[in-house]
Amino acid sequence: MAPIPAFFAAFGIGGTELLIILALALLLFGGTKLPSLARGLGQSLKEFKKASRDDAEEEKTEAAKKSPEVPKTHGSN
Repeated sequence: MAPIPAFFAAFGIGGTELLIILALALLLFGGTKLPSLARGLGQSLKEFKKASRDDAEEEKTEAAKKSPEVPKTHGSN
């Protein structure tokens, strides 16, 4: 049997529990609705990752702009 991904292992979900959850989702939403739900979830995750990546890049550029420049002195004071 293939190993369970680390994401599911972190929550203590085994193979049997995962099958039960998938079966319940199939019963609740039906076979025709599941692909569109999965597509919507995938698009939401993609947007979230893009936004978090953009925020991280924006913070880096702002930090670089705000870093104070040390004045250069000539000789000792």
